[in-house]
Amino acid sequence: MASPHRLETEEAIRDLVKRIRRVAVLGIKTEAQSDQPAFYVPEYLHSVGIEVIPVPVYYPEVKEILGRPVYRRLVDVPGELDLVDVFRRPKDLESHLDDLLARKPKAVWFQAGIRNDEVADRLAAAGIDVVQDRCLMVDHRRYA
Repeated sequence: MASPHRLETEEAIRDLVKRIRRVAVLGIKTEAQSDQPAFYVPEYLHSVGIEVIPVPVYYPEVKEILGRPVYRRLVDVPGELDLVDVFRRPKDLESHLDDLLARKPKAVWFQAGIRNDEVADRLAAAGIDVVQDRCLMVDHRRYA
């Protein structure tokens, strides 16, 4: 049986996109990689008034991205998170699962090209809404 937390219909995607205000971006790139989706998608979200919390995986020397302080783990981000937008290879998602489950955001979004059904099922079983293999910028422009 499909989980109600696996968001796959256009209606479910639209409803999620309309309610996000605070987004942690796991795997965000820096301004030096501004031509890559892992930078320009969060830059777009920031430009339309969504609070973006950078959670880079690399770039240990970087202290802020998009003028916001960097966090190294999702569990270290204070306050509630409407969404974690994920820019990681499907095979790397498992290594972030404990952090995601401990943080318990309302939703997790795997960007276009990213799908890992096992990780998605574990998140959904924990009551976290999951979207896979879609571009948040494209859907935000479409529905917000």
